[in-house]
Amino acid sequence: MANTVLDYEAEAAHYDRTRGGVPRARAAADAVLSLVPPGARTLLDLACGTGLVTERLVRPGLGVYGADAAHAMLRAAAERVPGRTVRADARRLPLPDAAVDAVSAVWLLHLVPFAPEIVAEAARVLRPGGVLIATVDKDAAHDVGSDIDAILRPYRSARRPSDGAGPVTAYAAAHGLDPAPGTHFAGHGQGATPRDTVRKLRAGYYASWFHGEQAETEALAAALTALPDQDRPRPDPRYRLAAFVRRG
Repeated sequence: MANTVLDYEAEAAHYDRTRGGVPRARAAADAVLSLVPPGARTLLDLACGTGLVTERLVRPGLGVYGADAAHAMLRAAAERVPGRTVRADARRLPLPDAAVDAVSAVWLLHLVPFAPEIVAEAARVLRPGGVLIATVDKDAAHDVGSDIDAILRPYRSARRPSDGAGPVTAYAAAHGLDPAPGTHFAGHGQGATPRDTVRKLRAGYYASWFHGEQAETEALAAALTALPDQDRPRPDPRYRLAAFVRRG
């Protein structure tokens, strides 16, 4: 069903291959590192998944750790960043107050209905001057103005996203985090094709914004199937990273 939330225990086996692989991960890691303060010594990567991005968050003097709630994801991450992963709910981190210099949350807030709690918890574990770095407006990033987007856009815009830049900025301000300059990066290898969009629609990949019944799902699938060049990738998305600095 289209409104099925993805099972990330099952997704772990093919997550990297279907999400842009190393090129996308490297672009994300480089963008995150560009926003980490020069003097930072510790970074916690929330919802680190398979660790594909985490293992690329490399800088002299910076210790990087990963946390995820899914066992299968962590098994993969533990092979990439051995000894530096923990199973944890992003709303209840096993850390004392003011424990780390940076927290990253890449492709997380759009997935959950409790983004304010994640931002609050990140603020709690950040030291004064520490930075929260998070992707925002992820669904909008996938609208590249293609023929696929013309069909999907009414459904994307019908619901306020949980990772909207405006709301996330408000959550951050409520917990002592001030906005700082952010950046963008390309989702290499993630340009959509009509055929794959139909597959993802039916498999529930768009559960963060599409909640149609089966009949509506099939009507959308039919419109996508009618598009030309079924296997030609459209342009890659361009993701936005926002940054927020802990007061004090």
